[in-house]
Amino acid sequence: MSVNLSIKNVPDHLADRLRQRADAAHRSMQGELMAILEAALDLRPPLQPQDILDRLKTLGLRTQREAEDDIRRDRDGR
Repeated sequence: MSVNLSIKNVPDHLADRLRQRADAAHRSMQGELMAILEAALDLRPPLQPQDILDRLKTLGLRTQREAEDDIRRDRDGR
């Protein structure tokens, strides 16, 4: 279900800024307001450092220390 909202008596300077922002994003003023609301009301929990680290580990990325160890192993194995 959707709800219609109306904002009355918007100061000219705010309406102008909204219009400029909408134009820059190639959206209507209503579309820009919706984007602002969605961003402001994003209810996803913030990422925790451990979540980021866990995600990076699944990508198979190496830390600087691991890379240095690999280089030393290769160098010493000659």
